[in-house]
Amino acid sequence: MPDPTPGRARSGPSADSAEPDPREPLLRLLRDLRCGTDGVSEREAARRLVAYGPNRIRRRGKRPWWRDLAAQFVHPLALLLIGAGLLAFAAGTPALAGAILAVVVLNAAFAFVQERQAEQAVEALGRLLSEQARVVRDGVSRSVDAASIVPGDVVLLAEGDRVCADARVVEGLVDVDMSTLTGESVPVARGSQHAVGTPPLLEASDLLFSGTAVVDGTARVLVYATGDHTELGRIAALSHRVKRESSPLETQVKRVAWIIAAVATSVGLAFLPLGLLAGLSLKDAFLFAVGLLVANVPEGLLPTITLALAVGVRVLARRGAVVKRLSAVETLGSTSVICTDKTGTLTENRMHVSLVRGGGAPVDVVPGPGLPQEYRHLLHSVATCTTAAVADGDRPAIGDPMELALLQAAAHGDTPVDEAVRDRDRLRLFPFIPTLRLMSTVTPESDTRRRLDVKGAPEAVLPRCTTIVDDGVARALTDEDRRRTEAALADFAGRGLRVLASADRVFAEGTPAPEHREDAEHDLCFLGLVGLVDPARPEVPEAVRRCHDAGLKVHVVTGDHPVTATSIAREVGIGTEGLLTVTGEELEAMSEARLDELIGSGDEIVFARSSPEAKLRIADALRAVGHVVAMTGDGVNDAPALHRADIGVAMGRGGTDVAREASTMVLTDDNFATIVAAIEAGRRVYDNVRKFILYIFAHLTPEVVPFLVFALSGGKIPLPLTVLQILAIDLGTETLPALALGREPAEPGLMNRPPRSRKESIIRGDLLFRAWVFLGLISAALVMTAFFYVLWRAGWQPGDPTGSGHPLHDDYLRATSATFAGIVACQIGTAFAARTEHASLRSVGVWSNPLLLWGIAFEIAFTAALIYLPPFQTLFGTSALPVDVLALIASFPFIVWGADELRRANRRRRHPTDGGRSPR
Repeated sequence: MPDPTPGRARSGPSADSAEPDPREPLLRLLRDLRCGTDGVSEREAARRLVAYGPNRIRRRGKRPWWRDLAAQFVHPLALLLIGAGLLAFAAGTPALAGAILAVVVLNAAFAFVQERQAEQAVEALGRLLSEQARVVRDGVSRSVDAASIVPGDVVLLAEGDRVCADARVVEGLVDVDMSTLTGESVPVARGSQHAVGTPPLLEASDLLFSGTAVVDGTARVLVYATGDHTELGRIAALSHRVKRESSPLETQVKRVAWIIAAVATSVGLAFLPLGLLAGLSLKDAFLFAVGLLVANVPEGLLPTITLALAVGVRVLARRGAVVKRLSAVETLGSTSVICTDKTGTLTENRMHVSLVRGGGAPVDVVPGPGLPQEYRHLLHSVATCTTAAVADGDRPAIGDPMELALLQAAAHGDTPVDEAVRDRDRLRLFPFIPTLRLMSTVTPESDTRRRLDVKGAPEAVLPRCTTIVDDGVARALTDEDRRRTEAALADFAGRGLRVLASADRVFAEGTPAPEHREDAEHDLCFLGLVGLVDPARPEVPEAVRRCHDAGLKVHVVTGDHPVTATSIAREVGIGTEGLLTVTGEELEAMSEARLDELIGSGDEIVFARSSPEAKLRIADALRAVGHVVAMTGDGVNDAPALHRADIGVAMGRGGTDVAREASTMVLTDDNFATIVAAIEAGRRVYDNVRKFILYIFAHLTPEVVPFLVFALSGGKIPLPLTVLQILAIDLGTETLPALALGREPAEPGLMNRPPRSRKESIIRGDLLFRAWVFLGLISAALVMTAFFYVLWRAGWQPGDPTGSGHPLHDDYLRATSATFAGIVACQIGTAFAARTEHASLRSVGVWSNPLLLWGIAFEIAFTAALIYLPPFQTLFGTSALPVDVLALIASFPFIVWGADELRRANRRRRHPTDGGRSPR
């Protein structure tokens, strides 16, 4: 891994000078930091705080609220309505212009509020740092705000502390949980022993890093980097440099909006001279053009989509998935690949001993009462060689999960270890060192005899053994014993177990405890192997099967060992048709072309030992070949990939705040099955968005046709619908039923469809044909029938004046009211028709969506108010309708729905296996 970002001072408290190398000899590092082993004084710390800045990671790239609000006004549909409003003002109708512009403002404000509520950013990077830290200043230990830590400070760390800055251990030994940076769940030892050479920073045995946690031990450390200059800050900066791209829905809606804007503008411009040629006045021609523009703009589209997605966010939250961006709900539905971590997502993140194998014996034993002595000895030895402590009453468990599992296994095997007695009597502790890969302790076996207990990696312990316990008796360790042990080790690893070897050594009577580990850790007696497992979540195999049924691929991207990760993947059903394993080193050496070929092979892949850059590369490669990617993660190292993926999924329980901030969705239960449920919900939301888009678009035709009839007749046929009545339809009667369609339950077979292409538009030709031509023309014919029926029953003839003061004026108002009410009636029929894309309404149930019924009840009441209440009659130009007209209009919903029901029945006969993927 490259060095952290530049900017640390080498020769004084200047943030602009070259940074020191923390791997250099301690005396040189102290010289470069201009401090001593007792840190800096309080006054010097204050000066350095000014030079370096607070020990916080700055959040970058956050857009100000006013830019988000301004963006709502430059949307193509908003621009089109603004143009229509200006035309209305130029035509001398300021009231109409004000109404149109008010619609623009209300739409923008509504969408802005919804987006702000759904996308509240979590200020996580700063909170990841501990609030307080103990430092040595002026030779005195004191507690200070962690934000005031500066390079050159000496910090005291103890068990349970979070490391607040990058530092060099100058005294002591600690076990550190580095999973936030490396993805490894097993703590590593860090001490004052200086690393030989210049290893990668994260592997240096004497360096600690901001955001990690001390799980055991104490240490005195020298801070060399703070804030943005830490490794945590470097990875956070990498995440911020990744630009978020628009979701498929955002892109498609904007594309369709531009198409609608172009069509509406073209139609308006084309028919403006037509109106003048037909004899309309310039004012009437402008009014006609405005009417076409407004009729072609689905004003309710954006707020309805926003509301439907917001509802989807709330539904997902109840299922354990908190979505931070509204459009991500739809993106979930188009997901084609899930890249999942292993620990805590596929597994329970709860390690326990499942198998022990002693003395090379080929028998698997589960710890429990009645365990043979040989295995009890084995478990007691590995439990003695620990520093953890299990929970006791109000005291929480202390230590890493592996050692806690060993203590619990020993207790279950009738050989418990009292942690207090263990720590009190311990004579020596030789801690785990990554280069040695083992740990040992010396305890008294009697008043005059000492015993060494050793545990560690089998390949590190076995070469140090010369004897083996066989049926309770030690004998020479033979080559056959070694072969059988290696075979057992391979068997354990193949089952996805973490394997430890145990050995001991009893020193000769009277021999004092050795001072150095090299004098102790040899001539050992091999006791056996212990297998530990983090079991798979029981619900994950079914979730993986559902992914496969839905055509999704599941790749495992983890920092864990390849054998363990592969075993867990197979256990939960990943790779049933082929599973490849790629290590971090293999991926690093792989060309882009080879990676694309590998991803495109169709096999599911385990990417093990993955670095932050590797995870980011995997996400990029998958997206480059056309996949919509959901990437899970919980550590700081996952943040760049979470940011790059179409859907970044962070863990809410075990994840870091950094990962949660970079993600699009946070799982409150850290469960892979919740991801699958979210994808299903996303698919349902996508289908429902199409349903209410169909519903909204179906009314454009009956809104445009009256203006065309008016223009093509040269004004001899009065305008059957006013612009204000169109706005009342698009923003009043239409919105609630459209929103209710967004709550439709999933149709059968939803999760048996293959993922849709990233390039597939949500608004396709078949949907537009069904909306504009089939449903639209039927509705237009019906509403024009109602309009002419009212005029003809009053004795009207083409060309008769209907303006204010003429005898036919009241009948004209009733005729426009009939047109208005007729469109609303057709809306009701369209709403029932849009509920299904393939199935009959009877199969889903007329009453299965009560929200739609309430929405229809509202639009009927709203329409009645506009037609029958005097204040609204004056504003919208409406008039009460007689009974015979109401009876005619009441038949419209059944005609519209019945026609589409017959169309779908014919489609089912022709395509009986068609799952109703698209409206036709």
